[in-house]
Amino acid sequence: MAQPLKEMINARSVSVLADGLAAAWAPFPRDRFTAQALGGLDGLELKARVAHVAAALHDALPLPYPQAAELVRECASPAALDMWSGWPATEHTAVHGLDHLHAAMDTLAVLTPYATGEFAVRPFLERHRDDALKIMYGWAESPDEHLRRLASEGSRPRLPWAGRVGWLMAPGPTLPLLDRLRDDPSEYVRRSVANHVNDLAKDHPEVVVELLARWRSAGGSHVEKVLRHAVRGLLRSGHPEALTLVGATPGSGSVDALALECDVVAVGGKLAFTVTVTAGAAGPVLLKYAIRRAGSRRVFHLGQREAGGVGETFTVRKSHSFRPVTTRDEPPGARELDVIVNGRVAASIPFTLVPEGAAS
Repeated sequence: MAQPLKEMINARSVSVLADGLAAAWAPFPRDRFTAQALGGLDGLELKARVAHVAAALHDALPLPYPQAAELVRECASPAALDMWSGWPATEHTAVHGLDHLHAAMDTLAVLTPYATGEFAVRPFLERHRDDALKIMYGWAESPDEHLRRLASEGSRPRLPWAGRVGWLMAPGPTLPLLDRLRDDPSEYVRRSVANHVNDLAKDHPEVVVELLARWRSAGGSHVEKVLRHAVRGLLRSGHPEALTLVGATPGSGSVDALALECDVVAVGGKLAFTVTVTAGAAGPVLLKYAIRRAGSRRVFHLGQREAGGVGETFTVRKSHSFRPVTTRDEPPGARELDVIVNGRVAASIPFTLVPEGAAS
């Protein structure tokens, strides 16, 4: 079983940070910092652990913030910080650097190759909107892919695990960043750009379709791959213009046969099904499926085929897992399986989810 992420903030990660700071500043109280950082850590979850170590770091650096920030920057490379040893340093920056925009942003720029500053930059965007964004525009021009990626990732409207910054929900302010980075030579950066655009699409689908069409017209070495990753949320929802953007004919295609291996599935088991689809037009045939119950509908990728013409058929087999996960509750009860072809529900079939061990 994989180690819980929270346990990556541990004695080793604290020691790495402590060693780096002690090397950068001889008076650093290494032992006191380590004891305070590790005290009470076991009872905390991941982000609380990060905040706890960051608070211990603040207590161990009783200096004006610009001086403390300089020490944090100096320790990054010699200490060989990583995500887990460096995350508390970025949190320290976010909490204690808010009144010192340039020193704090310089610190995040130094730390982000070791421990991404995407969460820590959010408070600065909230408090120092235009000035922080101007600095991030400069990051987008950096030769360092980590810094270019931070410009896109840190300003995502719906960055996972991060606090929301209200004004980032509008599409305008970050478009210059995305335009600059859309064809970046680094896949690491391009993936962030695509995720950023996918975030925007949840609230501004028409803006995103127009943006992606403009990018395609402008061309570039990587535009098609970025476009397809960026448009995935709109394709999942069956947005007609997004389907057209990837060459699919909205609503075309039909399901000839849909069969379940068994119509009773236990929690922890798998729903196995086979579907045969006939293309209604030449071009991409995008296949999704949805699992429905009262108050819930979740859509998943089923496959994509390229039809040479009308009437071409494809058969796809799939197993959907109902393994329990901590982030989602799946109560037993009646369900519907929908098969979606080019954005349209083309067939549905009922099944029943029963408690674990109840299916014969």
